[in-house]
Amino acid sequence: MQVASRLQHTQEYYFSQKLREIAALNQSGEPVINLGIGSPDLPPHPRVVATLTEAAQRPDAHAYQSYQGVPALRQAMAGWYQRQYGVTLDPATETLPLLGSKEGIMHISMTFLESGDEVLLPNPGYPAYRAAAQLSGATPRDYDLTAENNWLPDLEALARQDLRRVKIMWVNYPHMPTGTPPPPGFFERLVAFATAHDILLVHDNPYSFILNEQPAQSLLAVAGAREVVLELNSLSKSHNLAGWRVGLLAGRADLLQQVLRFKSNLDSGMFLPVQLAAVVALGLDDSWHQELNARYAARRELVLELLAQLGCYPIPGQVGLFVWAAVPPAYADGYALSDALLHQARVFLTPGGIFGSNGNGYIRVSLCQPPKVLQAALKRVQAVSW
Repeated sequence: MQVASRLQHTQEYYFSQKLREIAALNQSGEPVINLGIGSPDLPPHPRVVATLTEAAQRPDAHAYQSYQGVPALRQAMAGWYQRQYGVTLDPATETLPLLGSKEGIMHISMTFLESGDEVLLPNPGYPAYRAAAQLSGATPRDYDLTAENNWLPDLEALARQDLRRVKIMWVNYPHMPTGTPPPPGFFERLVAFATAHDILLVHDNPYSFILNEQPAQSLLAVAGAREVVLELNSLSKSHNLAGWRVGLLAGRADLLQQVLRFKSNLDSGMFLPVQLAAVVALGLDDSWHQELNARYAARRELVLELLAQLGCYPIPGQVGLFVWAAVPPAYADGYALSDALLHQARVFLTPGGIFGSNGNGYIRVSLCQPPKVLQAALKRVQAVSW
């Protein structure tokens, strides 16, 4: 049985493969310390868990749910955007709950893209953007992000190219994997660029609350953005709900309605207790984020110490759930350092090249391990002659 041609250029997700390799190593000796994947290890707020537990006892909680989510969840999402980003959304038509924002990446691509279309993708950037573009039949087209340009796109250089076939541009600030926050005026320039070239900007925005000293920003807050912007958001990182799969899409009602046409053919709604618990999570005050960030800040200090031991150079001014660092000259690229570390110290760091060719000289370290695990990783690294 041959697989469909749409899978010709789409490989298994890197972490799916790597986890199998790590599992095999775990069977052959000292367990590997995984500092690669950004899956929060901390629990959600106790009230969120209590709401899930209580709602699951309700006899009416186990039926199929609306494809658009219950009104209480859409209202909570709109209220969250108003409080945190200063963006007013109609909860009935301008918010669409998702089973995680990764689902939304595929839904948007399958809704608006087809053969003959082109998609602007950040290099480096989240690999799911490319996979979704390829599965839709569209042609991926990289735009460079480099340290020399502070990991921002050169919009003037892009404007000089032939963009007539470009339908969507993926952007993601605070940026993953580099942790770059959006500088003043950048979002306004992005909206002006998309408007001038009739491109749909899709902003993937899950990191705006993690170790970010700036106020959280939404691309939808920019004047004129409603005409050219859809924004994805997620409770995975901001509220420690990664496994619960709660995301949202915000933007123009008519565009969301088209996405819903596709989405409604793929799932049968979100489990009601999860929706009700997400309502509580979205209503938490800022003390939740402050406490969470204090713990991540302490972890980041340990990660920086580990990177110093390896001779790596962290990029200054980063925010988010990871630390992005240039590898020392002794290694050809991030893959070489990652493999050496995995097999000599049983510690796994993500090679930056999985995010695109511009990430080849870098590695990424997750903050999603408790201090005792990070300290153990540091001791293993110190025990090896680098």
